[in-house]
Amino acid sequence: MKHDFDTVINRKNTDCAKWDFGGYDHPMWVADMDFKAAPKIAEAVEKRAGHNVYGYAIPPERLFDAYINWWDRRYGIQMKREEMLFATGVMPAITSIIRSFSSIGDKVLIQSPVYHVFFYVIENNDREVIENELIYENNIYHIDFEDLEEKLALEDTKLMLLCNPHNPIGKIWDKESLEKIGRLCKKHGVILVSDEIHCDLTNPGLKYVPFASLDEDIVENSIITIAPSKTFNIAGLQSSMVYTVNEEFYSKIQNQLTWDFSSGANVFAIDSVIAAYNESEDWLEELREYLFENKQIVESFLKEEIPEIKFVESEATYLLWLDCSDLNISSESFSEFLKENVSLFLSPGAEFGKCGDNFMRMNVACPKELLYGGLEALKEGVRILKENRK
Repeated sequence: MKHDFDTVINRKNTDCAKWDFGGYDHPMWVADMDFKAAPKIAEAVEKRAGHNVYGYAIPPERLFDAYINWWDRRYGIQMKREEMLFATGVMPAITSIIRSFSSIGDKVLIQSPVYHVFFYVIENNDREVIENELIYENNIYHIDFEDLEEKLALEDTKLMLLCNPHNPIGKIWDKESLEKIGRLCKKHGVILVSDEIHCDLTNPGLKYVPFASLDEDIVENSIITIAPSKTFNIAGLQSSMVYTVNEEFYSKIQNQLTWDFSSGANVFAIDSVIAAYNESEDWLEELREYLFENKQIVESFLKEEIPEIKFVESEATYLLWLDCSDLNISSESFSEFLKENVSLFLSPGAEFGKCGDNFMRMNVACPKELLYGGLEALKEGVRILKENRK
């Protein structure tokens, strides 16, 4: 490989959420990567830092062009500048969207198990979470469309948050499923909000289906959030885009982002994103190969060393969903047990909805040395748990 993903970078004592929160030896929880950013991104940040003036910034046209060219080149989506709004992040954007299109007490539908911040952003805005629980059968998740329609049909369901690809289960939703979701939302007057932040991190040979690639009448009822933050490990630089072809939606979101102070650009975000999308595609392709190798390592290790934990097939993201139901322990209890006994931090599945309680989420975006260390800690944790039960 041209790029180095094997070198272990010491992130301790750098005000790092992943490594400095709790001080665990094996932090495999929050969704950022333990790799250096692509060289062109680092060069762009260093060049900007050398200017020595870090005042307020405005998103320039070349930033929008970088997004537009990326989605055209990789996914065949022809975005227009007048359909795009800059936001400091996907979740700040979704917060503003929720405030724009719903009122206190309204329902917002999500498909659990799903990214836990979806719950927070709905509840913190005094809206009600309504769950369309995904069905787990034979190591595969699929959608309960009958339940989905019943809940979309409720009078006070105003929005649906879609996660595509889906965090934490690593699922790429196929075109047929997305079309069905889109038509049900339109039928019942529910606005579809698609979080596509993990879209670039698919397994080699696989691509996700952008919601924007569907029929025009479905896309007209949608708002899509995109960002390079997961793809290129630049979440701390805070950049995202909201994309909608609906002029009424656009106007409302534009106003709300301004009122929420979520439309200002980090001075380093501009050049880093441009360098990511315009000059770092080769780095991403090597990263995807490396992440896939890590997934294969975890799958083999579990089969051979920890058969009590089952690997849930993953098509996208660097977040693995582990079926721990054979251990007969709640995910929150198991998470605390691992922290206390082997200094391993995995995210408890219950955070992603009650239906996730038999699972744990593991972040495998790290050098293989760290990955094996985490797996050995998990193996030891399971051994201690079983020993304590004798």
